[in-house]
Amino acid sequence: MSGRRPDGGRPRPERRGAAAPDDGASPGGQVEGRRAVRELLVAGRRRVRTLWLATGGDALDELAALADITGAEVRWVAPARVAELARTDSPQGVVAFADPLQFGDIDALLADPEAFLVGVDGVTDPQNLGAVMRTAELAGATGMVVPRHRSARLTPTVAKAAAGALEYLPVVSVAGIPAVLDRAARAGVWTVGLDGTGDTSLFDLNVADRALMLVLGAEGRGISRLARERCDVLAAIPMFGSLTSLNVSAAAAVACFEVARRRRG
Repeated sequence: MSGRRPDGGRPRPERRGAAAPDDGASPGGQVEGRRAVRELLVAGRRRVRTLWLATGGDALDELAALADITGAEVRWVAPARVAELARTDSPQGVVAFADPLQFGDIDALLADPEAFLVGVDGVTDPQNLGAVMRTAELAGATGMVVPRHRSARLTPTVAKAAAGALEYLPVVSVAGIPAVLDRAARAGVWTVGLDGTGDTSLFDLNVADRALMLVLGAEGRGISRLARERCDVLAAIPMFGSLTSLNVSAAAAVACFEVARRRRG
């Protein structure tokens, strides 16, 4: 179906049986926001079934053209209809329905001699989880480890905040981070917990250029006691101001790019 606007920019009549918003059972199946949807279409790793675009926004023409190339159905509708479908506060005039995200295999990721995994422990805020995913992908991480409990789910809010990282960064869903740390030890992967009480400075992390899993906890609580006890190294970001901690997404940016710098230095 063509992604060109209907004559006069009028909303196209909807057909019965239109896709319903993702209810969370199919992780990553509903994607919102221009950047996230653009990467979904460009990466081409998942089939995009339907792309809903709000009339009146010329910036959406590129997305319609990309959808035409991939074979996705494009529906130009009134902005209010897009808002009804959306599960984020600001979908930026676009909602896409795609095949669900396929989770990766933790053992395969741990077996990679160049492994650079980022795990989250207790990060329940979807904006923070998405931002950490975006940072991890940009820093060259080879995988993201997300527990099924005490963690935000892969909702449209997470996908939007990740800004397309979900299309490139392998994501593994696990029962819990502590068990993964045990498996990492057996696989010869160093585990580093980012913790304010750590006795090693992040900037003195000598294992950063080895197969590694970096674990981040929620602001305030930090990583769990079990995860802390099972990490090979507890590293802290030096603080020079009056405040004592960083938001987890900011801490992830500092830590991930420090690891990336050392691996490529």
